[in-house]
Amino acid sequence: MHALGIQIGLVIGGGNILRGGANTQNGLDRVSGDYMGMLATMINALAFQNALEQAGVQTRVLSAIKMEQLAEPYIKRRAIRHLEKGRVVIFAGGTGNPYFTTDTAAALRASEIEADVLIKGTKVDGVYDGDPMKDPNAKRYDSLRYIDVLNQGLRIMDATAVSLCMENGLPIVVFNLTEGKDLIRLVTGEDVGTVVS
Repeated sequence: MHALGIQIGLVIGGGNILRGGANTQNGLDRVSGDYMGMLATMINALAFQNALEQAGVQTRVLSAIKMEQLAEPYIKRRAIRHLEKGRVVIFAGGTGNPYFTTDTAAALRASEIEADVLIKGTKVDGVYDGDPMKDPNAKRYDSLRYIDVLNQGLRIMDATAVSLCMENGLPIVVFNLTEGKDLIRLVTGEDVGTVVS
Protein backbone atom coordinates (compact mmCIF):
# COMPACT_ATOMS: atom_id res chain seq x y z
CA MET A 1 0.00 0.00 0.00
CA HIS A 2 2.74 2.41 0.97
CA ALA A 3 4.56 1.63 -2.28
CA LEU A 4 1.46 2.82 -4.17
CA GLY A 5 1.97 6.32 -2.75
CA ILE A 6 -0.98 6.12 -0.38
CA GLN A 7 -0.64 8.12 2.83
CA ILE A 8 -1.16 5.79 5.77
CA GLY A 9 -2.11 6.62 9.33
CA LEU A 10 -2.63 3.66 11.67
CA VAL A 11 -4.37 3.30 14.99
CA ILE A 12 -3.47 0.03 16.66
CA GLY A 13 -5.39 -1.31 19.62
CA GLY A 14 -3.95 -2.92 22.70
CA GLY A 15 -6.59 -5.53 23.49
CA ASN A 16 -4.12 -8.38 23.09
CA ILE A 17 -2.30 -6.99 26.14
CA LEU A 18 -5.09 -5.31 28.14
CA ARG A 19 -8.60 -4.27 27.17
CA GLY A 20 -8.84 -1.15 29.36
CA GLY A 21 -12.30 -0.60 30.83
CA ALA A 22 -13.38 -4.19 30.16
CA ASN A 23 -11.30 -5.22 33.16
CA THR A 24 -13.52 -3.29 35.57
CA GLN A 25 -15.48 -6.51 36.16
CA ASN A 26 -12.31 -7.84 37.81
CA GLY A 27 -12.26 -4.96 40.28
CA LEU A 28 -9.96 -2.66 38.29
CA ASP A 29 -10.87 1.03 38.44
CA ARG A 30 -12.24 2.10 35.01
CA VAL A 31 -9.95 5.12 34.60
CA SER A 32 -6.85 3.12 35.58
CA GLY A 33 -7.91 0.32 33.24
CA ASP A 34 -8.36 2.73 30.35
CA TYR A 35 -4.94 4.29 30.89
CA MET A 36 -3.39 0.83 31.06
CA GLY A 37 -5.13 0.07 27.75
CA MET A 38 -3.61 3.22 26.25
CA LEU A 39 -0.17 2.07 27.37
CA ALA A 40 -0.88 -1.28 25.70
CA THR A 41 -1.50 0.58 22.42
CA MET A 42 1.93 2.17 22.81
CA ILE A 43 3.58 -1.24 23.19
CA ASN A 44 1.87 -2.48 20.02
CA ALA A 45 2.66 0.74 18.14
CA LEU A 46 6.37 0.43 18.93
CA ALA A 47 6.37 -3.24 17.90
CA PHE A 48 4.63 -2.41 14.62
CA GLN A 49 6.97 0.52 13.99
CA ASN A 50 9.93 -1.80 14.39
CA ALA A 51 8.44 -4.32 11.95
CA LEU A 52 7.74 -1.63 9.34
CA GLU A 53 11.19 -0.11 9.64
CA GLN A 54 12.81 -3.53 9.25
CA ALA A 55 10.87 -3.71 5.97
CA GLY A 56 12.36 -0.34 4.93
CA VAL A 57 9.27 1.82 5.61
CA GLN A 58 9.88 5.15 7.35
CA THR A 59 7.56 5.35 10.33
CA ARG A 60 6.69 7.75 13.13
CA VAL A 61 4.76 7.01 16.32
CA LEU A 62 2.74 9.95 17.64
CA SER A 63 1.25 9.56 21.10
CA ALA A 64 -1.70 11.27 22.79
CA ILE A 65 0.10 10.65 26.08
CA LYS A 66 3.48 12.32 26.53
CA MET A 67 6.31 9.79 26.29
CA GLU A 68 9.06 11.76 24.59
CA GLN A 69 11.62 8.97 24.96
CA LEU A 70 9.39 6.64 22.92
CA ALA A 71 7.26 8.75 20.59
CA GLU A 72 6.54 12.24 19.40
CA PRO A 73 3.60 14.01 21.01
CA TYR A 74 0.50 14.03 18.81
CA ILE A 75 0.19 17.35 16.98
CA LYS A 76 -2.14 17.49 13.98
CA ARG A 77 0.21 19.51 11.75
CA ARG A 78 3.15 17.29 12.62
CA ALA A 79 1.13 14.20 11.69
CA ILE A 80 0.13 15.72 8.35
CA ARG A 81 3.73 16.74 7.61
CA HIS A 82 4.98 13.21 8.27
CA LEU A 83 2.30 11.85 5.94
CA GLU A 84 3.27 14.36 3.24
CA LYS A 85 6.88 13.17 3.55
CA GLY A 86 5.74 9.61 2.84
CA ARG A 87 6.09 8.28 6.36
CA VAL A 88 3.60 5.89 7.90
CA VAL A 89 2.17 7.50 11.03
CA ILE A 90 1.10 5.29 13.92
CA PHE A 91 -1.23 7.03 16.37
CA ALA A 92 -0.78 5.60 19.88
CA GLY A 93 -2.24 6.30 23.30
CA GLY A 94 -5.85 6.44 22.15
CA THR A 95 -7.35 9.90 22.62
CA GLY A 96 -5.30 10.39 25.77
CA ASN A 97 -8.52 10.33 27.81
CA PRO A 98 -10.32 7.52 29.64
CA TYR A 99 -13.81 6.37 28.57
CA PHE A 100 -12.93 6.50 24.86
CA THR A 101 -12.11 3.44 22.77
CA THR A 102 -9.46 2.93 20.14
CA ASP A 103 -12.28 3.12 17.57
CA THR A 104 -13.06 6.64 18.74
CA ALA A 105 -9.36 7.51 18.60
CA ALA A 106 -9.25 6.26 15.00
CA ALA A 107 -12.33 8.30 14.05
CA LEU A 108 -10.91 11.38 15.79
CA ARG A 109 -7.45 11.17 14.20
CA ALA A 110 -8.89 10.39 10.74
CA SER A 111 -11.19 13.40 11.03
CA GLU A 112 -8.39 15.67 12.25
CA ILE A 113 -6.00 14.79 9.43
CA GLU A 114 -8.87 14.94 6.90
CA ALA A 115 -8.44 11.33 5.79
CA ASP A 116 -10.39 10.18 2.74
CA VAL A 117 -11.60 7.03 4.48
CA LEU A 118 -11.42 5.19 7.79
CA ILE A 119 -10.63 1.52 7.16
CA LYS A 120 -11.52 -0.88 9.97
CA GLY A 121 -9.85 -4.29 9.78
CA THR A 122 -11.72 -7.14 11.48
CA LYS A 123 -11.95 -10.94 11.43
CA VAL A 124 -14.95 -10.96 9.06
CA ASP A 125 -15.43 -9.61 5.53
CA GLY A 126 -17.82 -6.78 6.37
CA VAL A 127 -20.81 -5.83 8.49
CA TYR A 128 -23.49 -8.45 9.13
CA ASP A 129 -26.95 -8.33 10.68
CA GLY A 130 -25.79 -11.01 13.13
CA ASP A 131 -22.58 -12.72 14.17
CA PRO A 132 -21.46 -14.71 11.10
CA MET A 133 -19.20 -16.84 13.32
CA LYS A 134 -22.28 -18.09 15.19
CA ASP A 135 -25.13 -17.62 12.70
CA PRO A 136 -24.61 -19.18 9.25
CA ASN A 137 -27.70 -17.25 8.03
CA ALA A 138 -26.30 -13.84 8.97
CA LYS A 139 -26.64 -11.42 6.05
CA ARG A 140 -23.71 -9.25 4.97
CA TYR A 141 -24.33 -5.66 3.96
CA ASP A 142 -22.53 -4.17 0.95
CA SER A 143 -23.29 -0.68 2.21
CA LEU A 144 -25.01 1.01 5.13
CA ARG A 145 -25.85 4.49 6.31
CA TYR A 146 -24.28 5.69 9.56
CA ILE A 147 -27.72 6.12 11.10
CA ASP A 148 -28.62 2.51 10.26
CA VAL A 149 -25.51 1.27 12.06
CA LEU A 150 -26.52 3.30 15.13
CA ASN A 151 -30.25 2.47 15.03
CA GLN A 152 -29.70 -1.26 14.50
CA GLY A 153 -26.98 -1.42 17.14
CA LEU A 154 -24.53 -3.00 14.68
CA ARG A 155 -21.33 -3.31 16.66
CA ILE A 156 -18.71 -2.54 14.03
CA MET A 157 -17.38 0.35 16.10
CA ASP A 158 -18.63 2.08 19.20
CA ALA A 159 -21.43 4.62 18.75
CA THR A 160 -19.15 7.58 19.51
CA ALA A 161 -16.80 6.64 16.67
CA VAL A 162 -19.65 6.10 14.19
CA SER A 163 -21.27 9.40 15.23
CA LEU A 164 -17.98 11.26 14.80
CA CYS A 165 -17.55 9.83 11.30
CA MET A 166 -21.15 10.73 10.47
CA GLU A 167 -20.66 14.29 11.71
CA ASN A 168 -17.58 14.72 9.53
CA GLY A 169 -18.79 12.81 6.46
CA LEU A 170 -15.93 10.33 6.85
CA PRO A 171 -16.75 7.01 5.17
CA ILE A 172 -15.91 3.79 7.00
CA VAL A 173 -14.96 0.57 5.23
CA VAL A 174 -15.07 -2.64 7.25
CA PHE A 175 -13.09 -5.53 5.75
CA ASN A 176 -11.39 -8.80 6.67
CA LEU A 177 -7.87 -8.00 7.83
CA THR A 178 -6.86 -11.65 7.78
CA GLU A 179 -7.34 -11.97 4.01
CA GLY A 180 -3.88 -10.97 2.78
CA LYS A 181 -4.73 -9.14 -0.44
CA ASP A 182 -8.08 -7.58 0.53
CA LEU A 183 -6.49 -4.35 1.75
CA ILE A 184 -4.62 -3.84 -1.52
CA ARG A 185 -7.79 -4.66 -3.45
CA LEU A 186 -9.71 -2.15 -1.34
CA VAL A 187 -7.32 0.77 -1.77
CA THR A 188 -7.03 0.14 -5.53
CA GLY A 189 -10.77 0.59 -5.93
CA GLU A 190 -12.24 -2.91 -5.80
CA ASP A 191 -15.45 -3.59 -3.89
CA VAL A 192 -14.25 -5.14 -0.66
CA GLY A 193 -16.10 -5.26 2.65
CA THR A 194 -18.93 -3.00 3.74
CA VAL A 195 -19.01 0.77 3.17
CA VAL A 196 -20.69 2.91 5.82
CA SER A 197 -21.44 6.44 4.65
